[in-house]
Order: sequence, then C-alpha cells, then structure tokens
Amino acid sequence: MLEVCVEDAAGLAAAIAGGGDRIELCSALALGGLTPSRALVRLAAAAPIPVHMLCRPREGDFHYAEPEVAQVRDDIDLAAESGLAGIVIGAGGVQGLDHGVLADWLDHARRVGSARGKRLSVTLHRVFDLLDDMESGLEQAVAMGFDRILTSGGATRAPEGAAMLAHLHERAAGRIVILAGSGVSVEAVPLLRSTGIAEFHASCRVAGGTSDAGESARLEELGFQKGARLVTDAAEVARLKAAMAHI
Repeated sequence: MLEVCVEDAAGLAAAIAGGGDRIELCSALALGGLTPSRALVRLAAAAPIPVHMLCRPREGDFHYAEPEVAQVRDDIDLAAESGLAGIVIGAGGVQGLDHGVLADWLDHARRVGSARGKRLSVTLHRVFDLLDDMESGLEQAVAMGFDRILTSGGATRAPEGAAMLAHLHERAAGRIVILAGSGVSVEAVPLLRSTGIAEFHASCRVAGGTSDAGESARLEELGFQKGARLVTDAAEVARLKAAMAHI
C-alpha cells in the first residue's frame, strides 16, 4: 500500500497516474502539510482511489486552542460532505497525546460519518513522533479507535527509525496499522519492508516548476517560493510502487 501525499491538482493527477493506492491531501508540504483548500478537496473527491484529508490548521506545534479545535471540526465536516475516505489528525506534544482534543475530533468524525452512512477512516499523524513514550502513545491510539499511525519511528527519516518501526509494528499486533513515512524512497524500501510494515507514505516529489532560472530566482526574491519548487512526479510514484512489489 503506497499513500502519496500531494498539495495541488497536478500532484493529485501524478499520484493517480503513477499507481498510488491512496492519497493524503494537504497544502504546504514544505511546512509538513496543512489543511488543503476547499476547492482542492472538491477536486480530489472525484479521484478513483481513496483520499484522506489532512486536518492541520496551522504550522508549528500541535497544541490547539478552542477556536482551532472548532476549525478542525469544520474541516472534518468538509471531508465527510465531499465524500472523502478519511481524515488525518493529531494533537499533543512530547508529554503525550491530547486526549480531550482527539476525543472531540474522533467523536465528531464518527457522528458526521454515521449521518452520511459512510465511516471516515482516521489516521494519527506524526505528532506521534514527538512523544517521549511512543509505546504508550500506540496503546492510547488503539484505545481511542484510530485506524493507523503515520510515523517515522521518532527519527527524522523512516530508514533511521527502522528499528523502532519494527518494534511498533510488532507491538501493534494487527490492532492498528503502522504507516511508515518520511524519507521513504526506492532505496529505502528493502530496509523498511524488513520491519514487517506493509503501508508506506511518500511525496514522490522532484524539482519542477518554471524552467526559467531567472524567473525562478525572481519568484524567490519576491517571496513567492523558497528554493526549488518540488512537484509530485508520476514516474517516481511508479518507481516506488515497483520497488515495493519486488521485495
């Protein structure tokens, strides 16, 4: 299972064309991903593969005030109304998950899904990697009813956290899916598959955007982009899928 995170219409099309199995729909991947626009959500709703929408109201930490909690409830409404397959949420910090906020969002997701006759799948995002005690966090995620945890094993990149990923997968024992993400590449597939994990999350991006170096520099100068623009590439998606299939 390959989940491709995308931030725009071109990325959505590339993920599908390359053979991705599922989409995580975001904006601002350079910031770790934020909630996508309503227009992009509406477009993604027509995708032929499942789409899970990231609900993250701002960059920075994952401690949220009530107005932000309410904002995410509205994001969940949008995902359900649009017919998406799931949502990706998270709240808390190094000392643990924020049970109150997560319970609020999970209950809301169950209510709106039930009202529309379609259960929303729910992923706990990489707030999990901030936790001092990931074993406890895993048990809490299971108890709260999450379907999967997106994690790099607490490392900057999943290959560096392979030992912890293997441990988490073993401890999960089929109760929750461990979705390995961050630094997932063709070269990393053999190591990551050795953990026993079968679901992977990647952006499959390459340098793209304008081919005019002068224009690109001007875009950076004016603050419209930072560094080379990265775009989801269908060929990279296909390469990663092929590497996964040959292990």
